Amino acid sequence: MLQRPLAHGADVVVYSATKHVDGQGRCLGGVVLCSEKFLTDHLQDFFRQTGPSMSPFNAWVMLKGLETLPLRVKAQSSSAAALADHLATLAGVTRVIYCGRADHPQAALAKKQMTGGGQMIAFEVEGGKEGAFRLQNALKIIKISNNLGDAKSIITHPATTTHYRIGPEARAELGITDGMLRLSVGLETTDDLATDLEQAVSAIRKA
Repeated sequence: MLQRPLAHGADVVVYSATKHVDGQGRCLGGVVLCSEKFLTDHLQDFFRQTGPSMSPFNAWVMLKGLETLPLRVKAQSSSAAALADHLATLAGVTRVIYCGRADHPQAALAKKQMTGGGQMIAFEVEGGKEGAFRLQNALKIIKISNNLGDAKSIITHPATTTHYRIGPEARAELGITDGMLRLSVGLETTDDLATDLEQAVSAIRKA
């Protein structure tokens, strides 16, 4: 919805359709997009031998999800942009990483290739892992989960979940600190999410 990799020269695009395409936590699926030549040269034998076919029911759910995808992505992206700006004003938040903000290190590239900033925000808080955990545990609306792209807002701590296995040195090289959190913005009211984040950030400094 926000970026067209094939138009920018990508040979193959792989989507986790579990995320935005379904977008409501109902089923698993994936999509591979490529030219017919790439399919024939690189993928056809694999598909023929392994049979990675989506079930009819999951395919139907995904098709129904596509009907509302533009509306959901637009609403989630708008909310994420507002929340990223709000997080940047809060004491206790030391850094906000959102490609729709002018202070993102690749803001110019994102603006050139994308039509919006999307619904993913990364931000760092004081207190490292302890501060991040205290914030997560104080949230009332936003749920803790390793998923993303759902209708509900989801937060995760990459250093102890998605990027735990790569080790501290690799995380440091990627800029993933112990105080970093990843927020996938859902369809809740933006003001409610802002209030939830604000009260959770304030919990970081409480004993």
